Amino acid sequence: MLSVIIPVYNEKDTVCTIIDRVRELPVVTELIVVDNKSTDGTREIIKALGYPDLQIILQPRNLQKGNSVKKGIRAARGEYTVIQDADLEYDPRDLLVLLDKVQKPGVLAVFGSRLRGAAQQQAKLPRSAFALGRSALTAWFRLLYGSGLTDIATCYKMAPTEVFRSLNLRCEGFDLDFELAAKLSRLARQRGQQVVEVPISYQPRTVQEGKKIRWSDGIKALWTLTKCRFAD
Repeated sequence: MLSVIIPVYNEKDTVCTIIDRVRELPVVTELIVVDNKSTDGTREIIKALGYPDLQIILQPRNLQKGNSVKKGIRAARGEYTVIQDADLEYDPRDLLVLLDKVQKPGVLAVFGSRLRGAAQQQAKLPRSAFALGRSALTAWFRLLYGSGLTDIATCYKMAPTEVFRSLNLRCEGFDLDFELAAKLSRLARQRGQQVVEVPISYQPRTVQEGKKIRWSDGIKALWTLTKCRFAD
């Protein structure tokens, strides 16, 4: 079974669509929706859903995305776990490719690369401040960790649930994505395994459309990558 963690904050226009798309996948999935004290009606929408494969966790206040993901990891019952944003930037059908890859010998974790996806489609991702920050952080990661990964900021990170639970995750916000990339890479090296990438599709949205990450999150991500590299 695949556990799909969906952290949610003010996504009333898209949350039902993304839940339905995950449930349509031809694999057995467990959905764990963690609402981060939404104020736009999202919480009421998900509370009204009666799906048997849906586990709902309601945060008492806005504790940030990373905190929600960690609670989802603790609640997961599937053999593998992945994070799925509640907007429509990522296509859940790509999870099937990740699931196939993560079961290959020698693979510890699989990331979905938006850059490889765009290259496969002979397209380019839109230029933006988000894209610039993503490129800079990935370049710093590659330098620190001697890695060939192209998109460490990706939401799509899949690994065995027991692997996620072993990482002693500490970040509470968007910087958790980078803590995951750092600690999975270190663990893979220790175990003689690999973190690999597969191409995925991506439809970025703007701040006006609801994107929540900000430049200050990039500073936290930079510090997280550096700290994890030199920590014991």
